[in-house]
Amino acid sequence: MTITQLKYVLAVAEHQNFTKAAEHTFVTQPTLSMQIQKLEEELDITIFDRSKKPIALTPVGQKIVSQAKLIVDEATRMQDVVDQEKGFIGGPFKLGIIPTVMPTLLPMFLKTFTKRFPKVQLSIEELSTPELIARIADGHLDGAIAATPLGDERLKERALYYEPFVGYIPEHHRLHKNKTFQTSDLDLEDILLLQDGHCFREGVLNLCQANKRNTKEGFKLTSGSFETLIKLSHEGLGMTLLPYLHTLDLDENRAKNIRHFEAPVPAREISLIYPSSALKMHIIEALHGVISGIIRGAIKFQEVKIISPV
Repeated sequence: MTITQLKYVLAVAEHQNFTKAAEHTFVTQPTLSMQIQKLEEELDITIFDRSKKPIALTPVGQKIVSQAKLIVDEATRMQDVVDQEKGFIGGPFKLGIIPTVMPTLLPMFLKTFTKRFPKVQLSIEELSTPELIARIADGHLDGAIAATPLGDERLKERALYYEPFVGYIPEHHRLHKNKTFQTSDLDLEDILLLQDGHCFREGVLNLCQANKRNTKEGFKLTSGSFETLIKLSHEGLGMTLLPYLHTLDLDENRAKNIRHFEAPVPAREISLIYPSSALKMHIIEALHGVISGIIRGAIKFQEVKIISPV
């Protein structure tokens, strides 16, 4: 029995197809099939029911796959120990980032990180929070950046920064003349929101849920991007709330419409999340150090109130 054979088993269990599994493990299909057959012969069991389409695990095969995941994780952990002992920070790392963080945060840290840690092979995807959680759980991501807390026992969360909510309030809006405003000033009926599925939308709804000024029947509009919300707000269709980092690149004409909350300022907690098995911690530590260091220079400390994303 070898670690390679177990990785092949995991690949077939995931893709339910020998050819696809071979493609994802960068071997020929005959090689992969032969190695799995050798393992089955060694254990004197059948792991896969090849008569079914797609290929399915046998009852004992399900138990073998569960154990194989543990063994492969421990083998990876052993390599982590060696790398950390040698002071080596490198290798592949698959990172997911939620859509409301990716456009602003990635340009801030990626160049610095790749320059400081050139041997880390980062693969980055933009994914929703449920997708991030699922992919970390099934081993397709090594870590992610998302709004927390998530309350998932399978994950560990390490805060990177606290990002304040700010208001984009155009001229002729009832709050535009205010230099600052409070949560109690919000009216959900004139706030433009992101579409369902965005955790920032849930944060805004949670922020407004205790507010009784939301009983009117009226115009409702949602969008998939902050840029669209800003444009619609600029056209007088309502105000919107934005994460602070998204306001840093606004031109002068739009920046004059930014208004800040009075303390305590509602904010979202942005964290680096990773499996509870805590693999590849040398890279996770490197990411945390670079990102938190850069953000400290972009967001000034202030009294904040964390708004839950769920």
